[in-house]
Amino acid sequence: MLNKISKYWICQFIGWGASLAISTFFYLTLSVRQVDNFFLLILISVLLGMLITHLMRMVIREYKVLERPLQTQIIAFIILTLVFAVLYACADVAIEKVLNLRDTGGPKISLANEIARTAINNFFLLFIWNLIYYTYHFIERNRRQEVDTLKLQSVVKELELKTIKSHINPHFIFNALNSIRAMVDENPSRARTAITELSNILRSSMQAEKLETVPLERELNIVKDYLALEKMRFEERLTVEMDIDEDTLGQPIPPMMLQTLVENAIKHGISKRINGGKIKVTSDFVNDQHILVVQNSGQLDGNVNDEGFGVKSTQYRLNLLYQGKATFEIKNVNLDMVESRITMPVTTIATIVTV
Repeated sequence: MLNKISKYWICQFIGWGASLAISTFFYLTLSVRQVDNFFLLILISVLLGMLITHLMRMVIREYKVLERPLQTQIIAFIILTLVFAVLYACADVAIEKVLNLRDTGGPKISLANEIARTAINNFFLLFIWNLIYYTYHFIERNRRQEVDTLKLQSVVKELELKTIKSHINPHFIFNALNSIRAMVDENPSRARTAITELSNILRSSMQAEKLETVPLERELNIVKDYLALEKMRFEERLTVEMDIDEDTLGQPIPPMMLQTLVENAIKHGISKRINGGKIKVTSDFVNDQHILVVQNSGQLDGNVNDEGFGVKSTQYRLNLLYQGKATFEIKNVNLDMVESRITMPVTTIATIVTV
């Protein structure tokens, strides 16, 4: 039964129940004057308090107060507490007047003074409620950020291990070394360059876990080295095109993400075609967004989720890094072309993830 009740309402019942119990305790043990209808009055006050605080919570959520800058939150905290304390007092006094529950044995006071006195008492009560509510959400938000950071570190580590495994597997090394060996005699200069390209790829794989982002230019250099090695294997069967806006070269992107998409394009597209095909990498700014596109000859087999670790990890990493502000999709764009598209905000990663 309790599983169906939200933590918020459980805390409401406990908090206002404690307020009811404390008021009753002090009345029974310390009060020197009998108050007519005390238990009915305190019950009305508690029920009204639950209603008022719930309305205040709705306002906080509706206007997303907790998502605003800290200074704005503090101002809203004070204003909301004051406004709803007056509202609480007006409703409380009005109900007692209508039901004729107010004790008239004491000296007469004006309605304004009565509301003001009740509002002051309610202000401190709502101040404590708001303080608990804000503190809980502040701690919960920090906890979620810490969990997201840990998840990000975990997925980056996993990506690095997967990437290293992909690059150091015997098949990849065998193909690369065979291509280099074939060139040692006929084209020594190209063989030396190929060894450097292979070294760059392996070094980049090893360093992936140390960085959250790298400049696009650095990632593109690794992609070019990788494609140059694959070009030795596929020869004329592989065509490479680059359409890169130079203004995007300094943009930060997750390390090895573009490399992973290009590798998937080779593995699931070009390598399965007898005549090979084309790989095209595009980087551009569109409507304050950084767009990265990898296109390759081929067709999706219908189940994108089974395309391997690279595809599944890309959206997950983007979600963690950009908190829903970045997207990834892979689709057929025509009968002979697959497109992987990453859309990221034009910003630095330091403003996205708080460690």
